[in-house]
Amino acid sequence: MKQITMADVAKLANVSKSTVSQYLNKRYDYMSEETKKRIAKAIDELGYQPNFIARSLKQKSTATIGVIVFNILHMLTTQVLRAIEDVCQERDFHVIVCNTDDDPEKEKKYIEMLRAKQVDGLIIFPTGKNLELYEKMAEEQFPLVFVDRMVPGIPADAILLDNHKAAALAVNHLVEHGYERIGIVAPPIVPHVIPRLERIEGFKHALAEKGLPVMEEYMVGMEISRIKEGLTQLFSSDCPPEALFAINDLTLMEILNFVKDNNIRIPDDLALISIDDVPFSNIYTPTLTTIAQPTFEMGKKAAERLFMQIDQKNEHHQQILRFPPTLIQRGSVKQRT
Repeated sequence: MKQITMADVAKLANVSKSTVSQYLNKRYDYMSEETKKRIAKAIDELGYQPNFIARSLKQKSTATIGVIVFNILHMLTTQVLRAIEDVCQERDFHVIVCNTDDDPEKEKKYIEMLRAKQVDGLIIFPTGKNLELYEKMAEEQFPLVFVDRMVPGIPADAILLDNHKAAALAVNHLVEHGYERIGIVAPPIVPHVIPRLERIEGFKHALAEKGLPVMEEYMVGMEISRIKEGLTQLFSSDCPPEALFAINDLTLMEILNFVKDNNIRIPDDLALISIDDVPFSNIYTPTLTTIAQPTFEMGKKAAERLFMQIDQKNEHHQQILRFPPTLIQRGSVKQRT
C-alpha cells in the first residue's frame, strides 16, 4: 500500500508542500480559513499521518517530555500528572510516564532511556540518589524540574509543598481541639526524602511551640507494609496517643485499616488528620480532616517551568517554589473539654 506523503496532501488541497508544513506546525500566519479547511479535508480523505521522526530531526524537537514518578499510586502523583498532561496537550506535546517505585536503579535506567529518545525535557519526582545524572543534566542545561522533592546541591527548579506549614497546621488544629498526646505516622525516615524530613521537623517544631514534649515512642516510621505492626505495638502501651498525624495518603490508609481491625472509633477513641485530601475523605464515616496540597497548581507550574526552559534555551536560574497547604476541617477531630 502506497505511503501517503505531504506532497499528496498538497496536490489534493491544491496548495504547496510548504503550506501543508506550515499548517501541520500550526503556523497559520497569512493562511486563509478556506485554505486550512482544504488541507484538513485532504488530510482526512487521504488518512495522512505525519512522520514525527523526520519532523523532529528537522525541528530538533520531539515534542515529547518525560515524567518520572516515584510511586504512581500516590494521589499527589496522579493529580500532578493530570495537570502536566493538560499543559502539554495545549502545547501539542506528548508525555511519557515512568514509575520507579523509589528505586534509584530504575530511575537511572528511565532517565537514560528517555534522554536516548531525545525528549525535550524531564519532570522528575526524584529518588535523590542519582546525583551524577542530575548534575550532568544541570551542567548541560537540559530542561529539568523536580516535583515534591528537591535535591540539595543540584541547581534545578523544584515544586514542593510548604511541608513545615502543613505539619504545623495539623498539630495546631489538634492542640486547639484539646489534644496533647499526638503521634505521627510516616514511611521510613531517610535523609534523601526531603518532604518526609520537613514534615517531621515541622511536627516537632509545632509541638515545641505549643509547649508539648516530642515523644519519640509516638513516632512510627517504617515501611508501609509494616505500619500496622508498628501501630499495634504503639497502642499496646500503657499511654497510647490520643491523636495521629499521617504524613501522606498511603500512611493514612494503613491507619484506617488498623483502626477498623481493632475496633478503634474515630474520633471518640482516636483523632486523625492527614496530609493529602483523598477523594473519599468527605464520604468516609466519619469524614476525614485533611491537609490538602494544591496538586493541580503544582503540576501546572512544573510544566510551565519546564516549557520556560525548553523555549528559552539559555542560562537557567533555579527556582524553589513552595505551595501553601490548606486545612479542611471535617469529622475525624472532635472538640475535647
